[in-house]
Amino acid sequence: MAERSTAAVDVADNSGDDPLTAKADKAAADGVAEAQDTADTSAENTDGERRTGGQPSRATPELHSGHKLARRYRLEECVTRLDGFSSWRAVDEKLRRAVGVHVLPANHPRARSVLAAARSSALLGDPRFVQVLDAVEENELVYVVHEWLPDATELTALLAAGPLEPHDAYQLVSQISQAMAAAHREGLAHLRLTPSAVLRTSSGQWRIRGLAVNAALRGISAERPQRTDTEAIGALLYAALTQRWPYEDDAHGLSGLPKGVGLIAPDQVRAGVHRGLSEIAMRALANDGATASRQEPACTTPDELAKAVAAMPRIRPPEPEFPAPPDYQRTTYQQGTYGRPKPRPVAAATQPTPVPPPPLQSRTGKALKWAVSALLIAALGLGSWQVADKLLDQPKAAEDPKPRQTTATSGGEQKTKVPVPLKVQDAREYAPDGSPQNVNDVQKTYDNDSGSYWRTKYFLDGPELEPSIKQGVGIVYDLGADKDVSSVSIGLRYGGPHTTITLYAADSLSPSGSVDTMKKIASGQSSGTSLQVSAKEPVKSRYVLLWMTAMPYAPQDGYSSAGYKQAITDVKFTG
Repeated sequence: MAERSTAAVDVADNSGDDPLTAKADKAAADGVAEAQDTADTSAENTDGERRTGGQPSRATPELHSGHKLARRYRLEECVTRLDGFSSWRAVDEKLRRAVGVHVLPANHPRARSVLAAARSSALLGDPRFVQVLDAVEENELVYVVHEWLPDATELTALLAAGPLEPHDAYQLVSQISQAMAAAHREGLAHLRLTPSAVLRTSSGQWRIRGLAVNAALRGISAERPQRTDTEAIGALLYAALTQRWPYEDDAHGLSGLPKGVGLIAPDQVRAGVHRGLSEIAMRALANDGATASRQEPACTTPDELAKAVAAMPRIRPPEPEFPAPPDYQRTTYQQGTYGRPKPRPVAAATQPTPVPPPPLQSRTGKALKWAVSALLIAALGLGSWQVADKLLDQPKAAEDPKPRQTTATSGGEQKTKVPVPLKVQDAREYAPDGSPQNVNDVQKTYDNDSGSYWRTKYFLDGPELEPSIKQGVGIVYDLGADKDVSSVSIGLRYGGPHTTITLYAADSLSPSGSVDTMKKIASGQSSGTSLQVSAKEPVKSRYVLLWMTAMPYAPQDGYSSAGYKQAITDVKFTG
């Protein structure tokens, strides 16, 4: 039987209560059998969610360990059984991997909405979300198969050990808000963003499970889904900073705020909380107006929250702590007693010790002194001759200086031409097909930080992009004014055959025309982690487009799957 994990894919959690089944083992196989309460029929819960209607509990399909779905998915262990559906840890015997499965009867009133939500979530294909692998109606059953992440830990388990460090909390709110902003742009909402729905992988990436599916399983809807998800992200950040749930009721294994005090800022709940993160949490939670700490506008959508996080100073990880060296232990040998001769007894009559003759007073010593003196005199003479020869050669060198590379000016004067660095004022991603790659990370390509980068999505064909799928990806840079652009150096994250980048002179930061209508400056190709693109003649332009049409194959990196992809960092122009 596969080993149990504390962080796989969400099954059925309901406001942090205990599940009805598998109570003896709360570390459920995917870490999601968070607390359930079947008696909870209230219209609204602590997350501000609303159920579409109070449905009576329905009979869960009679399944058992070892049962196979589609002759492929073997059920191993039931981790949750609630309101007519059940969730299982299973094994995909065809691909020999662990998966999670939600099962409910085909005649269940929410079966159609669950299928629609699962298929919509699967079409998103964003690696920041736990992926839906299959959604099928078969033999009077509806089941949804999803990823299983054995190397991930849910936020509930992390908070049980204490609040997160400022850098970890910063990465949490940054990655979750960007992921939910991307989901809402595709018309998908979560509505169940609780600590058990957020996972941190072993590489430090945060992933979200149960997008749209969790809400569909429970019949949850919201009039303003973007505000609901934004407030949920604020609650997650609040809990990460204080280890407290930002409401009066206890939930998700966390204590609520004291009754009657209302919503107070995280830095007033716990000492040492990062001030900037505290304000971000309040701006997300106070959706109806300004925050309690400062008169900043409230964040009502994940996109606004992601921009607010990006605008604050970046929080760097703490410096690693090295253990102090052990105290220096002095030994008997180091104290000088090892091998020391024993003191001799005092003799009755001491004999005078013979005094050695002065050094170099013998005949051999005198001969040695004369030989050393002669060598010193010869060395001084040779050195003086070389110095004099150098001094005599200086006038000749002054008469015949080496020629320098010069350029003629309009007035006939000779002037040396030195390359000048061109500062980037702004940048924006160029996506003429309306499908951008990563619009929020464009500024990371010129922030003088080699650790930050802008990364493309991964493609199945390469290294040359298939024009019918994608003609290319690029970024337009604003140099502030018309400049003579002669070359650009580009840092690349992935090496291998091969990366092709072409420079074009654009008419604006958001060009209206296609690449074919722009003037080509230069083109270059590299199989390493850097690329220098130089023009034969400088081209005057304010806006320069970096257009990438080929990229190497790279393995899985964080939450970016394996495929043909590239990441750009440290772009520097000269002219």
